[in-house]
Amino acid sequence: MKIVLATGNKGKLREFNQMCQDEVISFSKLLGDLEIVEDGDSFKANALIKARTIYNKLGEDYIVVSDDSGISVPLLGGEPGIYSARYAGEGASDRDNLYKLIDEVKAKGVDKTPAYYTASIAIVSKYGEYSVHGWMYGDIISRPIGENGFGYDPIFIPSGYQQTLGELDEDVKKSISHRSKALQLAKPIIEMLRKN
Repeated sequence: MKIVLATGNKGKLREFNQMCQDEVISFSKLLGDLEIVEDGDSFKANALIKARTIYNKLGEDYIVVSDDSGISVPLLGGEPGIYSARYAGEGASDRDNLYKLIDEVKAKGVDKTPAYYTASIAIVSKYGEYSVHGWMYGDIISRPIGENGFGYDPIFIPSGYQQTLGELDEDVKKSISHRSKALQLAKPIIEMLRKN
C-alpha cells in the first residue's frame, strides 16, 4: 500500500520520507488542492479529521498519515494550543502569532514561563485508525532569539538547553522535537500496516 501524507508542507514530507525510507506522496499530487476544515477540539481530533478526509477520497489502497501540532502555555490556560497556526487570527503570519504570544506572556508580568509542544500523528487505513503523540517540554521567553526554524522556535528553550530552537542546530532539534518523537512511535504502526 502506498503512504500518503495529508499535508502540503514540504518539510513534513521530507521528514516522513526519511523515516519510512520509502516514497511518501503528498495528497495534493493525487487530489490537487483541497481545503480541509480542522474543527476538532484536540490535536488528535484534527489529525484524524485530515487523515480520514484524504483516506475517504483515495480508498483502500492507501495508508494516510497526518499530523497536527502546536505549542501550549499553562500560564495562559493552554493557549495557543490547537490554534497555534492562527493564534493572531485567520491569515496571520508566523511572526504575528509569535508576537501575540509574547504580548500575552508579558501581560502576565513574566519574562519566562513553562511551555510544551505537542505533535499528534494519525494513521488511517482499511485496517483501522491509529494515533500517537510526542511532546517537547521547556520554557518560552519574552523576546525572540535566533533565525533558525519557524513559528514559535525563536522563543522556545527546550528543557536541558540554554538556547532557543531558533539558535539550535537542525540535527539537535530533530533529535529532541515533538514531531520526531511522534514519528518514532508511528513508524512501527505504518510498517505493520504495509505488511498486511
